[in-house]
Amino acid sequence: MSRLRGPVTEEDHLLGSSYAPVTLVEYGDYQCPGSAVAHGVVREVLRQRPTKVAFVYRHFPLTDVHPYSEIAAEAAEAAAARGRFWQMHDWLFAHQDQLKPLQLALAVDRLGLDVERVGRAMGGHHYLARIRRDFGSGVRSGVAGTPTFFINGIRHDAPHSLEALLSAVDDASDT
Repeated sequence: MSRLRGPVTEEDHLLGSSYAPVTLVEYGDYQCPGSAVAHGVVREVLRQRPTKVAFVYRHFPLTDVHPYSEIAAEAAEAAAARGRFWQMHDWLFAHQDQLKPLQLALAVDRLGLDVERVGRAMGGHHYLARIRRDFGSGVRSGVAGTPTFFINGIRHDAPHSLEALLSAVDDASDT
């Protein structure tokens, strides 16, 4: 049984209550089709179990397979620095076929962010250390692909279906 090696902190992107009995951590890649499917499943888990689950998203860009995954993660972090992480997160998964720099600039504009400032930050790779920290914690936790989930610090090796995740959340909240 693999355990999460990087504890959840206030620096993580957390959706839901930090007081929830279950913390669901996902290591994902914005260009990964499996992560996009998991995104919809996680949204539904959060909708069905709003008081039971705190969701944490961590970057695990597989750049050898997904060449735009790291720049997409940088766009998410640039949006996060401006209070818009979850909006950009949702946009990236909804538009996986639009992750080239020009398309990301259009997304930044649609979110109402300053395209030039975000572009300079991304061009200077201001958020790359954060992405690499997430990636490193994933490697230490035994993550080899995306999506990979941990429930209350224990790797969830069952399917990533809605039924499986709901069941795992319910089991974890009962212990």
